[in-house]
Formats: sequence, C-alpha cells, structure tokens
Amino acid sequence: MQLIKILLLFITLSQSVNSFSQEPSNIIETSKGNKGKIYIYGGWNRAHFTNSDIRFRGNDYDFTLKNVVARDRQTPFTLDPYFNPAKISIPQTNFRIGYFISDHYNISFGIDHMKYVMSQNQTVKIDGKISGSEIKYNGVYNGSDIILTDDFLTFEHTDGLNYLSLAISRVDNIFDFNQLRIKNFEINFTEGVGIGALIPRTNTQLLKNKRYDQYHLAGYGLDAKIGLNILFYKHFFVQSELKGGYINMPDIRTTESKSDKAAQHFFYVQNNIVFGVLLRLTK
Repeated sequence: MQLIKILLLFITLSQSVNSFSQEPSNIIETSKGNKGKIYIYGGWNRAHFTNSDIRFRGNDYDFTLKNVVARDRQTPFTLDPYFNPAKISIPQTNFRIGYFISDHYNISFGIDHMKYVMSQNQTVKIDGKISGSEIKYNGVYNGSDIILTDDFLTFEHTDGLNYLSLAISRVDNIFDFNQLRIKNFEINFTEGVGIGALIPRTNTQLLKNKRYDQYHLAGYGLDAKIGLNILFYKHFFVQSELKGGYINMPDIRTTESKSDKAAQHFFYVQNNIVFGVLLRLTK
C-alpha cells in the first residue's frame, strides 16, 4: 500500500516538475512582489517508508536482511513536547528558511527530522555469514528465515532520520480574493525539488555489541514536493505539503568500531503541516 502511494505521488510530481519552468497561462499574477522576501517556517511531519534491504558488515560478519519493514514514530500531540523548545527533537519536525530570487521562485535550506524504526520481531530473509558472536547466530545463511529479536538486532534512526537539504521551489497564486472583496487572504500553490545529506542519529544494538547512538554523515537524499499555502495579512501562512523522496545511506554506523557499518536505501512519503512568516528583506 505504501509503495502504491509513492508511485502515485511521483507520477503527480513528475507532471508538476515537467512544467516547473513554464509560465502557466491561467495563473493569477498576484504573486508579483515576492522578489527579495524571506520566509521561515516550522511544523511537523508524518512519514511512510518502503521496505528495504539492509546490509551489515564488520570484522566477524557480513550479511543482508531482505525486505525489512519500518515505520515512523509519531509522538502523541500535546502542548508539551510539541511547543516546548527544550524538547524540539522529540516530535517529527520540519524547519526551513528561504529567499525569493524572483516573484515566483525561491531557494531554501532546511531540515526534515523524521524517525525510522525497524519493526521488531518481524521475520525476514537473510544472506551472508556471522562468526565470532557469543550468541546462537553464528553460521552461513542463504535465504534463510530469521526473526529480528532484541538479542539479534534493534535498529532505528530516531533522533533522528535527519535530512538536511537545499531546494528550489515555485509559488503561484491560484485564486484572486480581491475579486470577492476579501483582503489579506491568499491561496498559493507550491512545488519544488531538493537535494541533501542524511545525518542520522542511529540507535542500534547488533549481536550484543554495546548500543551505539551518535550522529553520523551516512548518505544523501533527493526529494520533490507539492503543497498548498494559505497566506494571511501578507506575512503569516500555513502550508500543507505532500513530499516524496529517495534516501541512500551507504555508511551507517552501528557500533563503536568504525569497521562496523550498515547500508540501506529506500523511498519515503511525508505529509507535512507547517506554519511560517513571510518578510521583506530587500526591495
């Protein structure tokens, strides 16, 4: 079901991106005047991930787990921690700052703080070999079934799956409320693409090694988004986004030893809701 959603998203996004540089004839030109403005927004996300193969390598092992299922970790919505600056990393959050280089186009930098949790006690296929462990998993595997129990593996990017990205986006006003004599209210459509780095804080315990939980540059990501932006009084907005992307992390740290690594790649979809301000920086 998640893969179907992602495929549908990318079909939609590809149609949008194909017209990214074109000037739509039916767009209302009330977006004029954006050039030189900056925006800052923050909010929250819900993420969905495709299944992935995860390869683990070390001095005594080299094996791959096939088609591993993972989910996000949604924090129940309460004032604390969602609006507590001291607990900002507990919910799944989004932050971004951008600058309009023209009336319709802006460039931005931001972070998507997602959480990725491998489903515990699932049964997957395993290929490879394990030796030198003090537990029962020594052996050579060729498509065998294995249950991902706590004494074998816990694996999650929960503080978090941090995607730092540069993006270029287009914004167009889609309805002129001045015709209805309604002022200080705009509805805009936005679409964009981005590229960035993954710096997860991976919480893992593998084959009874000491738990490892540190930030590390693990790989890269690509993304595309579409969204609806509602602007109030020219300066305040709420924006809903549907965002999809690809993540490739060939260098995930799993233990205190730098020789112990994991690698995985997968697609994801985010549903985002963010709140922000739009301010003029230059004329």
